Amino acid sequence: MDLGIDGRTAAVAAASAGLGLASAQHLADAGVQVAICGRDRARVDDALATLAPVGRGPHVGLVADVAGTEGGARFVDAAREALGGLDVLVPNAGGPPRGDVAATPIEAYQPALELNLLSTIGMCTEALPTMIEAGWGRIVAITSLSVRQPIAELVLSNTARAGATAYLKTLAGEVARHGITVNTVQPGMHATERLLGRGADGEVLA
Repeated sequence: MDLGIDGRTAAVAAASAGLGLASAQHLADAGVQVAICGRDRARVDDALATLAPVGRGPHVGLVADVAGTEGGARFVDAAREALGGLDVLVPNAGGPPRGDVAATPIEAYQPALELNLLSTIGMCTEALPTMIEAGWGRIVAITSLSVRQPIAELVLSNTARAGATAYLKTLAGEVARHGITVNTVQPGMHATERLLGRGADGEVLA
């Protein structure tokens, strides 16, 4: 399928493994030059090696923690500089610890919001001026099926990702006139390291 993005540039957050890396691989397959990030240099380099033979490269691997508005913005700024522009943004991040409402301390909410809400806001805020100036942009955020139906014992993820989805839907209506589309992907269970790392006890993750 021709996605009409051959020759474009993209920043994919948290893409050293899992759904982020799979997204980067599909973009590279479509002819997009990709910048990925992760918190571990060795894992980023391993992921970059899988992208190197694909697409228009050279692809870029950055070490970055996207948590918080500043972390998200720094990644996008570094990716744009390395790529010489930015057409496509894929906000993504790992998930916060599991737990139900009763067992989750109030201080656990701020880090979860930094990871799954404020990072998205930071990335989008940094990317938008470039996209608006170009009159074209694509933002596709990876969230979770939990934004449709909260998942038991994942109150932090449910709360933060629902907020991110509301923000993105609001943003979509505001930037459409600039040729920018904003969408979310809401995956359920996939055979990622995060899911498989929980063992075979049937735990559901978001």
